[in-house]
Amino acid sequence: MGQTSFLMPNTALQKRVVRTLATAQVLNGIGVAGTVAAGSLLVSSITNSETLAGLAQTFSVLGAAAMALPLARLTARGGRRLSLSVGYVAGVVGSISAVVGGAQKNIFFMLLGTFLVGSAAASGYQARFAAIDLATDETRAKQLSFVVWGSTIGAVAGPNLMDPAGRLAEYFNLPALVGPYIISAITLIFATVVIQLFLRPDPYLLAEKQAKVKQHKGSTKAALTHIRSNPKALFAISAIAIGHVAMVSVMVMTPIHMKHVDVSLQIIGFVISVHVLGMYAFSPIVGSLSDRLGRVRVIQIGITILLLSTLVSGTAEADDAVKLGIGLFLLGLGWSCTLIAGSAYLSESVSVEMRPASQGASDLVMNLAGAGGGAIAGVIIGTLSYGWLCLFAALPVIALALAARKIMKIEN
Repeated sequence: MGQTSFLMPNTALQKRVVRTLATAQVLNGIGVAGTVAAGSLLVSSITNSETLAGLAQTFSVLGAAAMALPLARLTARGGRRLSLSVGYVAGVVGSISAVVGGAQKNIFFMLLGTFLVGSAAASGYQARFAAIDLATDETRAKQLSFVVWGSTIGAVAGPNLMDPAGRLAEYFNLPALVGPYIISAITLIFATVVIQLFLRPDPYLLAEKQAKVKQHKGSTKAALTHIRSNPKALFAISAIAIGHVAMVSVMVMTPIHMKHVDVSLQIIGFVISVHVLGMYAFSPIVGSLSDRLGRVRVIQIGITILLLSTLVSGTAEADDAVKLGIGLFLLGLGWSCTLIAGSAYLSESVSVEMRPASQGASDLVMNLAGAGGGAIAGVIIGTLSYGWLCLFAALPVIALALAARKIMKIEN
């Protein structure tokens, strides 16, 4: 019997929880998404190396991975309000460090900053699970998707603030590329305030109280062992990780690809914002389809979209902003399908006592995969080309497609 079967439905409370999380996601999205393109370009300018440009996103994703388990443990000890706030505050510290690193051309402070900004991203990923603490089995994916959708406004606005943020930085005699990190520090402070003031009562602690049992806090090692022995859970976490590595590896190198022909920061920011629109804007539709068609079917749809995106992006010229925009929009939409359907499928596929630890393990694996993808992407684009990068990104997605066929046989 699933955990949510024990819970007393409280529609009004659940709506308030989702609204609060979505508001925090707007602010978090402005902060984190605005630094994506700026981080790669800033590292490239500090090191004078395109090959090392991917380190910005790599360290950011490593930061998210490093915080995945601590945030899960904080949730178990003190609830979602504690864990989300810690992640956001770490992001504020990271933003300040990145500003210092960019201003002084110090790669250590710059990468430390991107690492800590990854903590805010980790809180964003954890927020999707906070949305389903009090959800029913029939609405789990839809509720999760609403919080993912909450990132749309901020995440689309973030990259488009690169130009005004750059002017703000120059007003203070700082490099233009540190501007997005100044914005990030401000918005993450506001996100922390929203969570502290309005995420009451804490959904995780209330769910535990309503269940009238103290959930066993399974260790990460036990959770991974549990997942490996469960084909459905293993497929779910694979879908989340592979969708993420394909998305990160292509997305993070697109600004570098476009910069080869001196495309303006405004155009680069627009392409990234279109990509982020694909990631988040259609989340409620993806969630509804996942509840109606089934999790695996929506993951298969996501696989198809991801493969199409690598084809479109990989054949685009560096100055073809329209084609790159289409390719990156599809990249974001495919990621949305694998993330939302995969997350819901994982929560349903593991035993109740392993659910919190499995959620932390999922984010750990996802972010480690993304970190590896970002690092390898920099090497590929430095030695080969953007087209080759898109081809290599498609390979694990093809492997996931084969795995999906096997899972469909188990489901049927």
